[in-house]
Amino acid sequence: MAKIEIDSSSGFCFGVTTAIQKAEEEINRSGLLYCLGDIVHNSDEVGRLERKGLKIISHEDISRLHDVKLLLRAHGEPPSTYSAAKANNIEIIDATCPVVLRLQQRIKASYSVAPENRPQIIIYGKNGHAEVNGLVGQTEGNAIVVEGPDDLDKIDPSKPVALYSQTTKSIAGFQEIARLIQQRLHPGVKFEQYDTICRRVSNRVALLKNFARNHDVIVFVAGEKSSNGRVLYGHCLEENANTHLIANPSQIRPEWFPEGDISVGICGATSTPLWIMEETRQHLEALLNGAD
Repeated sequence: MAKIEIDSSSGFCFGVTTAIQKAEEEINRSGLLYCLGDIVHNSDEVGRLERKGLKIISHEDISRLHDVKLLLRAHGEPPSTYSAAKANNIEIIDATCPVVLRLQQRIKASYSVAPENRPQIIIYGKNGHAEVNGLVGQTEGNAIVVEGPDDLDKIDPSKPVALYSQTTKSIAGFQEIARLIQQRLHPGVKFEQYDTICRRVSNRVALLKNFARNHDVIVFVAGEKSSNGRVLYGHCLEENANTHLIANPSQIRPEWFPEGDISVGICGATSTPLWIMEETRQHLEALLNGAD
C-alpha cells in the first residue's frame, strides 16, 4: 500500500495566481482575452485557459491588434510594450507581480540619474527571460545581464556598479556573483548590491528538500518551459535519488515504484497548477493502490 502526499508548499506563486485570476475574470465577462506570451510556463494550464477564450500572442502581434484587451503576465514588460499598446488603443490588464514591479521601479530610479553619476546596472538573471527583458527595458536596453562568471568580462572594473537580481534566482548564486564582481572592481570603485530575490520562491527550496527527504519516491510536476521547475527538481534530486520529473500524469512509469508499503510525495514548481498535482495523485492511487 502506498501513502501518497501532495506538498502543501508547491504550486503557483502569488504573482501567477493573481494573473490567472485576472485572466479568468475577464474571460468570464467577455469570452475573449489576449495574453502576451504564455501566462504561465505550463502547457497544460495554458491549454485549459485557451479553451476558455485566452489567446496567446507575441510582441510582433501587438502592431496588428486594435481596440482589444491585453493581459500582461506576472513577469512584467518593458516600457516599449505599454507604448505599443497605447498606440493601438489596446487596453492593458496589468498582472505584473508586485515584487517584479517594485524591482522595475528601483532599476529605473538607478538609471534615471545624470549620466555622469549613473552606475553600470547589472542584472543577475537569464538572458532572454521575460522578466529580465522587462528589467533591461527600464534602462533603455543598457543594463548588463550576467548569467554566471563567464559574463563578468562585460563589466568595466573602473566604473561603479549597481547589482540587482531576477526575482526567481537563487540566493547563493546571487551572493557568489556579487563576491566575484567586487573582487574584479578597481580599488575605491563604488559597488552596490540589492538582493531582489522573491523570498516566497527562494524559501521553497528548504521546504522542498525536507519534503523530498521524507518520502521514498518523489514525483516532481513541472512544465517543460519552466526554468524554475528544473531548478527545484534539481534540489529534490539532490535529497532523493528516486525523484522523477513529469509534465503530467501520462508520463508516470510503474517501474519507478517498488512494491510494498512506500511513501510517495508529489510536488511542483511555482508554475505548476494544483489541479495537475491532484490528477497526478489520483493516477498514482489507481496505479499503486488500485483505486478507481
